[in-house]
Amino acid sequence: MKLRKLYSLASLLLCGIAQPCLSQNTPVSNYDQHEAFSPLFYPFNGNEYRSAGGQPGPKYWQNAADYKITVTLDTVQHRISGSLWITYKNNSPDHLPFIWLQMDQNVYRKDSRGSATVSATSERFANRAYTNGFELKSVDLVTNGKSSAAKYLVDDTRMQVRLAEALKPGGSVQLKIDYSYAISEYGTDRTGRLNTRHGWIYEIAQWYPRMAVYDDVSGWNNIPYLGASEFYLEYGNFDYTITAPANMVVVGSGALVNEAQVLTPTEASRMAKARNSDATVMIRDTVDFKAAAQGNRTWHFVCKETRDVAWAASKAFIWDAARMNLPGGKTALAQSVYPVESADPAAWRRSTEFVKGAIEHYSRQWYPYTYPVATNVAGVVGGMEYPGIVFCSWKAAKGSLWGVTSHEFGHNWFPMIVGSNERKFAWMDEGFNTFINGVAAAEFNKGEFNSEQSAQRAAPMMFGANAEAIMNTPDVIGLRYNGIAAYFKPAMGLKLLRDQILGHERFDYAFREYIKRWAFKHPTPWDFFRSMENAAGEDLAWFWKGWFFNTWKLDQAVKSVTYAGNDPAKGATITLQNLEKLPMPVVMTIRDEQGHRDTVKLPVEIWQRGSTWVYHHPSKVKLSSVVIDPQGEMPDINPANNSWKAENGKPIPAGTTATTVLEHYINAIGGKAKLQQVTSFSMEASGETQGTEVEIKSLFKQPGKARQEVTVAAINAAVSKVVINGDSVKVSAMGRDVPMGPAEKGMVKDRTQLFPELSWLEKPDGVKVELAPQTEQINDEDTYVLTIATPNGTLLKEYYSVQSGLKVRSQTLSGQEGAPAPNVQMDYSEYQEVSGVRIPFRYRTTAGGFDTSVKVLKAVVNGNISDDQFK
Repeated sequence: MKLRKLYSLASLLLCGIAQPCLSQNTPVSNYDQHEAFSPLFYPFNGNEYRSAGGQPGPKYWQNAADYKITVTLDTVQHRISGSLWITYKNNSPDHLPFIWLQMDQNVYRKDSRGSATVSATSERFANRAYTNGFELKSVDLVTNGKSSAAKYLVDDTRMQVRLAEALKPGGSVQLKIDYSYAISEYGTDRTGRLNTRHGWIYEIAQWYPRMAVYDDVSGWNNIPYLGASEFYLEYGNFDYTITAPANMVVVGSGALVNEAQVLTPTEASRMAKARNSDATVMIRDTVDFKAAAQGNRTWHFVCKETRDVAWAASKAFIWDAARMNLPGGKTALAQSVYPVESADPAAWRRSTEFVKGAIEHYSRQWYPYTYPVATNVAGVVGGMEYPGIVFCSWKAAKGSLWGVTSHEFGHNWFPMIVGSNERKFAWMDEGFNTFINGVAAAEFNKGEFNSEQSAQRAAPMMFGANAEAIMNTPDVIGLRYNGIAAYFKPAMGLKLLRDQILGHERFDYAFREYIKRWAFKHPTPWDFFRSMENAAGEDLAWFWKGWFFNTWKLDQAVKSVTYAGNDPAKGATITLQNLEKLPMPVVMTIRDEQGHRDTVKLPVEIWQRGSTWVYHHPSKVKLSSVVIDPQGEMPDINPANNSWKAENGKPIPAGTTATTVLEHYINAIGGKAKLQQVTSFSMEASGETQGTEVEIKSLFKQPGKARQEVTVAAINAAVSKVVINGDSVKVSAMGRDVPMGPAEKGMVKDRTQLFPELSWLEKPDGVKVELAPQTEQINDEDTYVLTIATPNGTLLKEYYSVQSGLKVRSQTLSGQEGAPAPNVQMDYSEYQEVSGVRIPFRYRTTAGGFDTSVKVLKAVVNGNISDDQFK
């Protein structure tokens, strides 16, 4: 599920656009090699069920559940009703006097635990309306074809069926359940219905009572469904039918086995063409709506060796498809269904292309796709995965649609193929999937939607004050950090393993081996750790311990550079430090004064005997610089100490002052008189952050009015908003007000000014403006550096081109706490003139680890802006 990340995204975008984000002071030294490299990591030895090598043991077992389901969709009452037959086989060595089922629809009851544990109706997993959950007509045990009423107990989202005789090892039991339920319009962003121009779109999931998992780790896994954590399910075969109005198209997990009965001859012919076409073939377009049949029609699906099934239905569906080419000469069908509202050439008309591209890549790179069909459904659900079918927002387009499509179908590997326990370990599906999404984005269409993220700039996001260990259940981790703990940090961990620690060849082999070993099985974190170590040939306990079990930070530093006998010809001695608890390999670039450059890689073992390492570099002349992690590929929380330079820039010319630098800038963008004539300014821009498209709108009206809003297009929701009207300052994230004190409000006002340089030039009371004595190079351009401190505690660094006078970078350093720089940074480029004023039409914001690349679409000087915009 992708959109959980928005809760983290909201606060961090707010950080970059509205206000500085404070970080904590970094301790001088926290490293202890004995703790990092302790030999005691695995809490137990391998056994006959799960081997020490990380593969299933010779006596590994798991139970199985086969399902036969027949239901009818009532589009008048928005209800589903029907019957369910479950055949459950006990492959365990235990006698089972009872069995447990998951009753997920009960989360929508007013008295559910999920309803009680969500604090506000505006939160994503809150119920906007209540239902009765599953309404059970009967629950029967079936023996030799004869039914008898079962003794059962429903408790919240679980049901226990108590057996007259314990289910023996190797035995089976069959249940028949007659049930119905009302389809929630907003089903915690996992299921629901959307009213479109041509009718309702139903996205149906968690739609039948499902067997809970009984395993060798916990026995029955009965964590209640609260909405945030996802699922843990047994594998089996599904045979299900959906009876719906004949004018509807129904798509579902698995293969449609009665095409001749439900498709028109034209649709069947087009489908046959699609199965042999790499290009997208239209199956049903808007012109076909008029030929819709009357009455009801039953759609029959079969999905084998799967843990779940889901489906969707609508008379509003446009339907297209194409062939997917899989390893070994096999093929499968990619298809998409969406309403006319989504049928833009840059939006859902490309969906099937995206499905095909993503699944073909994952199949080549990791493990072949295992279902006959892959269906992308446009509807009310922002992004949710099920075997062979995913639900994505009908508003998604361009990079946003690629991102959510690639992500949700990536889940067919984690956890559909590799069946980890999502209830406990969200990172084993969301994090692994986010990692493979990044690899896929780099390849798809030559990186059309690829956006490389710097691990170094992401460090504040990973290790902020609200950081929690990855190894926690998702219902326990704070909502604002859940996206980081479940998605970003584990994905970055795998990327670090692949790029920095193991290398691509060893990592890819080990990761493929893990998938192959645990395909359609239930691995634990320990199985993953053991499997990776054994297949890659590396003891990684130090990494698992620091990255997954703790919130250890990384801070590598260059302490000093000296020369043997003070003679550069005898080589340089470079002293390195590891100042925080997490050890990592070291990559550094060494330049000498003759322009020669060396890249040196040191293994993590240099930190096994302490926090200091001395490296002897065989140089013959003086060094000009030493830089640790020059590409920003490590999540170092304090990159300021990563560098040593023999010289720091050029001395500023005589006569250059802070005043002359500000005047040069003001003249470069239009001149003081012109800027003072600007009474209002509006700007519309689009950006992309971690594969998510955002829209940014800024309004300014003199005096003292400003409004900045960031909206995620896929869900048409504002994730952050700032409104300033004189002394009134209001900040919100995901629709909820952010409480602030007077100083914090002042800092927001400091950062939200139209032309702050005009104010700084006047030197108002309490504002200090200082010019650095030397220039700095920013993107190969010499710049003057001004430091601005305000009475509110805002501390800024502004970088102005020596040549053009234009501002090329702005940094928010810290607040009144005096904390180190939190990496809130904006880089500006492509200045263009608008009504005599030059503004940057491209900028890149780095806030709390998120890089947002922004393009200005429209800018208006002295337009008509109503005061109502600032209420």
